[in-house]
Amino acid sequence: MATETTDIRSNPQEQIAHAAEVVGTGEDRQKVFEAVCFGKKKIKLISEIEKRTGLSHKRVLEEGARLHNGKIVKKTKVNGEMAYEKDDWFSSRLKLILKLAKDPKALEKFPTRSNPRPTTANVINVNFSAPKNMVDAREVKIDDIDSFEKVKAVPLSPKETLLPIGENAFQAGLQKIIQEEGEHNDWGGETDDLFSSRLLFKGQRMSVAFGLKGRGTKGKLVPKKMGKDGDQIQRLFRAPADVFLVQYWGQVDESIVEEMKNMAIARSFLEKKTIYYGIIDGQDTRRIITGYRELFPQDILQDKPVTEPPPPSPPDNGTASEMSSPNHISDQLLEETDRQESEAPTGEKSVQSFVDESIAPQKSRG
Repeated sequence: MATETTDIRSNPQEQIAHAAEVVGTGEDRQKVFEAVCFGKKKIKLISEIEKRTGLSHKRVLEEGARLHNGKIVKKTKVNGEMAYEKDDWFSSRLKLILKLAKDPKALEKFPTRSNPRPTTANVINVNFSAPKNMVDAREVKIDDIDSFEKVKAVPLSPKETLLPIGENAFQAGLQKIIQEEGEHNDWGGETDDLFSSRLLFKGQRMSVAFGLKGRGTKGKLVPKKMGKDGDQIQRLFRAPADVFLVQYWGQVDESIVEEMKNMAIARSFLEKKTIYYGIIDGQDTRRIITGYRELFPQDILQDKPVTEPPPPSPPDNGTASEMSSPNHISDQLLEETDRQESEAPTGEKSVQSFVDESIAPQKSRG
């Protein structure tokens, strides 16, 4: 004879979710489960359940059998009459089980060991007070950073139209700006997209951690778009850095700044040092590329709106002139950018090299 070995107390969240799934959204089964668990009496006769629920004898037996098969109540007999025995552990959690059973969306978000989900239920807020001299978290703009000196000459709202490039291509240009030659491979569990100890800030070298959001992210950037589980900022602040920056191609919501501020305050308090944090939104991204144009793909900045028709193509003088035309180079450039984003491992030829090689024949002929 098989012996039941499940210890529901070893995994309570899983068992609560299981009970809610067994009870389901059907009102009759919910009534039967509530009637079995109701009150101090451990065993309820079928007749007692019929009276409390208003259901027929047959209906009580049908729904009771499903609860019994789901192992959340136990079928028994009292003086020859069919009855159901409640489980004290499930009974003590009756309200929560019924709430989840009636709301499939709430059940889907309910965190369990097999399906952990970030919800407010498993977020612990710790409030503490500390003297101001023990906390020093400061917001920083790219204009304040020595490594980005050239952006000061670029207007706050550049006129050039910017076509977003892949995260890898932007990161390659960013590494050149701060003179970081190391390899930084992108994988799902990394704390940051780019870490370097070569950022020049306030006249000295500092460690920096960048969180980069590629062109695949759409709309205003909010915390839930920061990583699969919305925890990219928390992971970013695990890096052993002094400066933390989040870069995005569009508008960054103030909630991102607020979350970074809170993380910086906690980090400053724990490490007893100044922590700097800031964002690089779409406008500042354009300023960086404008100021350091030679370090990024040449055709991502357009002096004219992209809606204007392209200039007339030169006469067809053969394959060589066709392959080296500006329009053809631009098309190849965008294709190469996409290919690098999805295929090329770190260290392969950059888009900048691709452009240089494509333009070189024209310069030699000139």
